[in-house]
Amino acid sequence: MRSLVLLLAVLALGGCMTVSDMAEGTRYQMSDAGLLDHSDSRRVNNFRIQPDSFIYIAQGSFAPPGGSYPRPNVVAEEAFKGFVEYFPMVRRARAPEGLDQAMGEARDAGAHYLLYTRFAKADDRIGNSDEWLDQEAADRLGIDGGVIQIMLIETSTQYLIDTARIKSRGGLLTFHDSKPEDLIGPPLAQYARSLLGVGDQ
Repeated sequence: MRSLVLLLAVLALGGCMTVSDMAEGTRYQMSDAGLLDHSDSRRVNNFRIQPDSFIYIAQGSFAPPGGSYPRPNVVAEEAFKGFVEYFPMVRRARAPEGLDQAMGEARDAGAHYLLYTRFAKADDRIGNSDEWLDQEAADRLGIDGGVIQIMLIETSTQYLIDTARIKSRGGLLTFHDSKPEDLIGPPLAQYARSLLGVGDQ
């Protein structure tokens, strides 16, 4: 009798969930277990900005430690892809640049905010046969990972509105042929949503 009541309760709860909710829950559980890509975002402030804000995106020229050399402007490129879906007024620097230069360009463009990013760490592990032939190091086998740092600065006052740290790692089912830069797109889009108060961050 107890098992029948338990079964009915599970079925009732399952009936309350949509297919998309169940799929998202499954994806979250698999990423948390290390089977799929996973990211952990930490914001200092829970600040929100207006959807019509003009954001200028730039990346510092800092080369991350960790044995990997991602494309020089890849964080700014991926941030632009994530932000342009939620903010209609977004512009991106063409190449890595210093904070003062980026602030000057953001002001010249009339941007309300400067989103200044950098790849703080990139660990590109061996994930395919070509990389194995290049390195042949058993201790380099494994899952890629990386850390992104973000500063959101108001251009008119140079006030630091928010800072964030995004730590990403690959999954056992997705590590083949991947690079640390392949992991940063979804959490950067999630950060854009969080600035609007959409979704959870």
